[in-house]
Amino acid sequence: MEAVCSMCTFLGCCVGIAAGGLVFAAYKLGLLYQLFHKTEVESPRHGGESVAAVLRAHGVKYVFTLVGGHISPILVACEKVGIRIVDTRHEATAVFAADAVARLSGSVGVAAVTAGPGLTNTVTAVKNAQMAESPLLLMGGAAGTLLQGRGALQDIDQMSLFKPLCKFCASIRTVREIIPTVRKALAIAQSGTPGPVFIEFPIDTLYPFHLVSKEFGVKNPPKGLMGKVVSWYLNNHLMNLFAGAWEARDVSPLPVDIPLATDNQIQNCIELVSRAKKPVVLLGSQATLPPTPVDDIRKALEDLGIPCFLGGMARGMLGKNSPIHIRQNRRDALKEADLVLLAGTVCDFRLSYGRVLNRRSKIIAVNRDKTQLLKNSDMFWKPTIAIQGDAGSFLVRLSKGLKGHRCPEDWPQSLKAGDVTKENTNRAKAEEKTEHHLNPLKVLHCVDELMSEDSIIVADGGDFVGSAAYIMRPRGPLRWLDPGAFGTLGVGGGFALGAKLCRPDSEVWIVYGDGSLGYSVAEFDTFTRHKTPVLAVVGNDACWSQISREQVPILGSNVACGLAFTDYHVVADGYGGKGYLIGRNQEDQLRDIIRQAQEETREGKAVLLNVLIGKTNFREGSISV
Repeated sequence: MEAVCSMCTFLGCCVGIAAGGLVFAAYKLGLLYQLFHKTEVESPRHGGESVAAVLRAHGVKYVFTLVGGHISPILVACEKVGIRIVDTRHEATAVFAADAVARLSGSVGVAAVTAGPGLTNTVTAVKNAQMAESPLLLMGGAAGTLLQGRGALQDIDQMSLFKPLCKFCASIRTVREIIPTVRKALAIAQSGTPGPVFIEFPIDTLYPFHLVSKEFGVKNPPKGLMGKVVSWYLNNHLMNLFAGAWEARDVSPLPVDIPLATDNQIQNCIELVSRAKKPVVLLGSQATLPPTPVDDIRKALEDLGIPCFLGGMARGMLGKNSPIHIRQNRRDALKEADLVLLAGTVCDFRLSYGRVLNRRSKIIAVNRDKTQLLKNSDMFWKPTIAIQGDAGSFLVRLSKGLKGHRCPEDWPQSLKAGDVTKENTNRAKAEEKTEHHLNPLKVLHCVDELMSEDSIIVADGGDFVGSAAYIMRPRGPLRWLDPGAFGTLGVGGGFALGAKLCRPDSEVWIVYGDGSLGYSVAEFDTFTRHKTPVLAVVGNDACWSQISREQVPILGSNVACGLAFTDYHVVADGYGGKGYLIGRNQEDQLRDIIRQAQEETREGKAVLLNVLIGKTNFREGSISV
């Protein structure tokens, strides 16, 4: 009897497992879903329309692209709903442009590129956005859902490429997944520490049913039982692909999660700051992130009266000539400081991994990312208070808690005096004659004096741009764009394109080295076609000078560092812009040429100033901190 019961139990388990397996298989094949959701085989609609609906609901104004058949439905649908499609000459430029839009608009920048090489061309730009903490949505085409891994055109394992670079990666498997997946991706891009997200769209999830059926449907099925099984599987896959595709779905934005300092943490910081005699604020790009308006952060800093060093996107936060904005001698100031507030600033190579911080100083560190918050704290420095939270809102709350209290005025005044001395020395160096061509510092001072008050500066280069960072003064918040911690060359064309679209009435200046210009000079074609007149000044010394300056004395060779005094201005002319060559013979006309170039942009032309600059006997470091 017991044997019979055991057998019954065993058979019951087997039946249960089999039934469960069948239910799971039915679920995976979409059979259960298809019982309750219709496949509209006659509908002319396509998946690109779902993408466009979500982007429009999220206020997306631009999609940057280099066109490809895999993604055409997205581009066409976006254009139909009023989203501007901006096509570039390289996929990296499309992502850089989306990055710039994210930084300047406070929303998610969006780029769409085709499968395979289209996506691999974006890898550097996506990594740059990750390290710069820019909220970015990259959409990529892919081979059809059933053809992936079977040798289709441009078919590679794209997900493995982007998972290390992005906060979120997804591959669309049915049309009905598009709306919820895009909504989720956009929310994740902005939540916590912002960053890039990636969605892969197989080509059969984007085109209409009748085209997908024609391309991927069964044409000549094999005979016999196996043929019937294959035919059934392919037909079922097609029906499931579009089942419920056009049912009404919510396209509105999902909540965005932003970490904030606690009241207790704020109070502890108030007590530390109120006792400090020589406090310093180091402001990084992260302090400019939404939701706190940059003007509120600026007012908070001015109310605190603490001397500030500004880096990355925070450059310009305090305007052109603020008494608390200190630009020079940062290392010396940090040695004297009794309190240092790292507001979105990271102790990486830019702060010598924390070694420049005085061990006797009290240190308050605020950062959304825990890893960045504590970077190198186990080796060279220790935070007194470490807060994983938003730096911008922290500063505003700190200022309110310290209402009526200001930093002792003699401290910022003494640092400002050092600023003036150092900058006068730098200005004197600008008047020195170089052996050949123009003094690069004089050129940069000239541009800084003449650029309009609403100008946005895009930095793309090494030696020449390193000098510009200490000479050119952004006039206000969110008016300086550089690659960030990754140090990427080639951002100029894309950053300028995104900036000009976001701020069409502003002058947009690209400061190029002659090396970095080569990455994006073709985008002068884009500037012309899309009527985005920008101003580019190229420091042309026919050399990768930042590398040569170390390579030659250390290794005794200038190999691979030499360029030529190329006629880049002619290239700009050829792409429909306007180019000027400025050498020593035009030194007396430099200001007039710059003014003429500004007038050209007001008339709708992108301008490139090809400035021949000479070698100098001072390093970038001699005019920096």
